[in-house]
Amino acid sequence: MQQQSDPKERACFICSRDTMDGAYPALILGINAARLGMEAKVFYTFMGVNLVRRGGIEKAKFIPPGVMGAVPGMSTMATAMMKKKIEKANIPALPELMEMAQLEGVELIACRMTIDMMEFKQEELIDDVAIWDAEQFMKYAKDAKLCLFT
Repeated sequence: MQQQSDPKERACFICSRDTMDGAYPALILGINAARLGMEAKVFYTFMGVNLVRRGGIEKAKFIPPGVMGAVPGMSTMATAMMKKKIEKANIPALPELMEMAQLEGVELIACRMTIDMMEFKQEELIDDVAIWDAEQFMKYAKDAKLCLFT
């Protein structure tokens, strides 16, 4: 007699910013949820959708908070500094981290409303990115053990 396995616990993460501090938490948490045996999904909405566009993850910047972020050239300098800190800490760069997430089974999902609003085409997205509307995401999220806005 074969035993029925329990369904995996679910974890979902919402990423709405296309900055480094928007991208890293969702991917790190998604990877760790998958490593804990959870079904993990990252839902990219509004500016976060840029991260799942071809070449988008490579363009993520670190924008300092407050007035400093508005100073011309500050985000370029802060991004370079942050990338050095990330490398020194042996943390994967965002493109490698996103690839790692996909390899470990984290599903990346783009928001249908954002895709339509920004007039993006499916072929502009990286491979294996699903497109869900809000209702599809809510149906998934309502049964998730974890649902975090990163």
